[in-house]
Amino acid sequence: MQVKTFIFNPFSVNTYLIWNDNSKDAIVIDPGCFNEFEEEELFSYIKKIKLNIKYLFNTHCHIDHILGNAFMLEKYKPKFYIGKEDEFLLDGANEQAERFGMRIKLINYERNYFNENEDIELGNIRIRPIHTPGHSPGSYSFYIHSQKVCFTGDVLFGEGIGRTDLWGGSFETLKKAIVEKLFALPNETDIYPGHAEITTIGYEKRYNEFLK
Repeated sequence: MQVKTFIFNPFSVNTYLIWNDNSKDAIVIDPGCFNEFEEEELFSYIKKIKLNIKYLFNTHCHIDHILGNAFMLEKYKPKFYIGKEDEFLLDGANEQAERFGMRIKLINYERNYFNENEDIELGNIRIRPIHTPGHSPGSYSFYIHSQKVCFTGDVLFGEGIGRTDLWGGSFETLKKAIVEKLFALPNETDIYPGHAEITTIGYEKRYNEFLK
C-alpha cells in the first residue's frame, strides 16, 4: 500500500490518495481541492502514477472535506461512500459554503454508505470502516489492519480532538467513540488525521489531555 498526502484549501485539509502498488487501484479520501490549481495537482499525480480511482471516501461531510467531490466524481466516476448520518450535511453543502464565504460545485451522484460490518477491498488490502461520531454524526475512520494505519478525519489529532460545536457535534459522543473504538486498536497504529501531522494510538493514549 502507498499513501500520498495533499494539503488543500484554506482549512489545510489532508487529502489522502491511497493505492495498491500491484493493481494500481486507488482511493481518494476527503478531496479538499478548492480551485483549479489544486485539482490539477491531484490530477497530475494520479496521471503520473497511472492510478485507477476506484473509490471516493468522505470521512465526514463538513465543507472543507467535500470541496473536491464534484471534480473527483465527474473526472473518475468512482464508487462514492459517505456516512449515512452525515447525509444532511452533504445535502446542505451550499448552506455550509455560504457560512464560510465559499462556493461549492455539486452534482447528483449515487451514494453508498459505510457499514462497520462490511470491509471494503482494494485488491488484497482490506479497509474496515469504523463509525466514530461526535465531530459529526456520520464521521467514519478507516482502519487497515495489514498496514497498522487508521485515517481518522477530524475525530482524533495529535494531542487534540475534533471540534464539537458544529452541526450534530457532541463532546461526550466523540470521547466515547475514540476511547472505545480507536483506542482499542494496537498502540503502534499510525493515525492519519484530517489536518496536521501523523500520530499514533499509543502516543494519544498517553499524552492527549482531552481524553484523560
